[in-house]
Amino acid sequence: MWLLATLAAVALIGWVLVDSFETVVVPRRVMHRFRFARLFYYAAWSTWRRLALCLKSGKRREALLSWFGPLSLLGLFASWVLGLIFSYALLQWSLGLEIHTPDGSASFFNYFYLSGVTFFTLGYGDVVPVTTLGRVLAVCEAGMGIGFLAAIISYLPVLFQAFSRREATIALLDARAGSPPSAGQFLLRLARSGSMATADPFLAEWERWSAELLESHLSFPTLSFYRSQHDNQSWLSALTCILDSCSFLIIGTKGSEAYQAQLTFAMARHTAVDLALVLKVPPVSPDDCRLPREQVAALREQLHEAGFHLHDEADLDEKLTELRAMYEPFVEALSRRLLFALPPILPHDASVDNWQRSASQPRPPGIGNLPGAEEGEGHF
Repeated sequence: MWLLATLAAVALIGWVLVDSFETVVVPRRVMHRFRFARLFYYAAWSTWRRLALCLKSGKRREALLSWFGPLSLLGLFASWVLGLIFSYALLQWSLGLEIHTPDGSASFFNYFYLSGVTFFTLGYGDVVPVTTLGRVLAVCEAGMGIGFLAAIISYLPVLFQAFSRREATIALLDARAGSPPSAGQFLLRLARSGSMATADPFLAEWERWSAELLESHLSFPTLSFYRSQHDNQSWLSALTCILDSCSFLIIGTKGSEAYQAQLTFAMARHTAVDLALVLKVPPVSPDDCRLPREQVAALREQLHEAGFHLHDEADLDEKLTELRAMYEPFVEALSRRLLFALPPILPHDASVDNWQRSASQPRPPGIGNLPGAEEGEGHF
C-alpha cells in the first residue's frame, strides 16, 4: 500500500510539473492528450457554458462569459499548487517519515500542513521534518515552490501583453467596419471614401494580426476564452469579418489588386483552421446562410453605386460560395463552442459604432458629414 502511494505521489508531482512547463514555458502547441490543463479547461468550460446558456442572451450572459478566462486561469494555477502540496504530503506520509508536531501526532493533515508551509516558505517551525530524507524533501519542495510561483508571475505579463495587442487591432476595426464588424460595411465605407488604394496596407496589417493571433493562441490557448471590451466585438468576429472582406476583394478584383487580399485570406483561414484543431472543435455546417442571394444582389448594387465594381458578376455567387466553404465550417464551430456571435456579412439595419456612443451622451451631431458617410446614417 505504501509503495503504491509513493509511486502515485511521484507520478503526480511529475505530471503537474510537466503540464505547467508545457503550458507556461513551451511556446508551441502540445499534441499529447492526457494533459491536466486540457482536461481542466474542458470540464470547467463545459460547466461554465451550461450556466451561461441558462441565462438569456444579453449583457448578463456576456458578463458571465467574460469572467471565465481570468477565473479559469487562477483556478488552473491553484490546481497546480494544490496538486504539488498534496503530492509532497502524500510522499512523506507514505514513506512514514518522522515529523515533529506540537501534539506529537503524525496524521496526514500534519503532513499536508507541513507541505503547504514548506511550499510557500512560511517557516513557522511548529511542524518540522526530523529525518534526513524528510529535510531533503522539504528543501526540494521549498525550492520548487519559489521557482513555480516565479514562473506563474512571469507568465501573466506575457499573457496580458498578447491580449492587449490583439484587442488594440480589433478596436481599429470599429470605425472601418462597424459594430459588430461586417464585410459589407467595410467595403461600402472604403468605396464611399474614394480610397480603395488603402485596402492593401489595411489588409497587410490584418495579415500580421492573424499570424500573431495564431501564434499567441497556440502558445496560450486560454486567450481564446478572453472576451473583448465590447459585447459586439470579439477576436472571432474580427477574423470572420476579414475573411468575408477578402473573399469579396478576391472575386471583385483581378491581378495584382487581389494579391494582398489572397495573402490575408490565406493567413486568416490558416488561423481559423488551426485554432479549431487546438480547441478540438470539428468543423460543422452553418445552420443558416449569413448572406442570402438577395443580399448579394443588394450589396453588389450598393458597391456599384459607391464606385466599386465587382468583376465576373455572372459567376459571383459560385465563387463566393467556394471561398466561404473554406472557412465558414471552422468559424461556425468555434462560434458554437465559445459562444461568440458571428458577424453578418451585410447588416440588416443601420447601427451606431461603439466610438459614436457613450453611456451618458447621445450620438455627436454632424456624424453623417464625416468623409465616406451617408447622410442620416449612424455609420460611415
